[in-house]
Amino acid sequence: MNTVAHYFLLYVDSPATSANFYSRLLDKPPVELNPTFALFMLDNGVKLGLWSRHTVQPAARFTGGGSEVGLSLANQAAVDALHNQWVERGATIIQSPTTVDFGYTFVAQDLDGHRLRAFCLSD
Repeated sequence: MNTVAHYFLLYVDSPATSANFYSRLLDKPPVELNPTFALFMLDNGVKLGLWSRHTVQPAARFTGGGSEVGLSLANQAAVDALHNQWVERGATIIQSPTTVDFGYTFVAQDLDGHRLRAFCLSD
């Protein structure tokens, strides 16, 4: 069986508030929004779901900050451009653009503590 990850879910306090936040960062509206869930379709076809941590079944024991959503970009200039765009849109940056073992990266944090890592790999 060949499986591919194409759908990610984050448990959030308020799907509507988080959808507003992600709309600003992603520069697109959710394709679905209701009181307990919001869904974004990313340009590469990956889906990002924001599910109310108060209604998810089975109940989630851990809600944010324990993992990362990674956004792979083409090069260092693209990482810097996204960083600048997110700063202008009010994102909380918890790691400024820097070079690490695997490449060039920065990390932002959403309203629920989920880490959002933008990066490009080293050549």
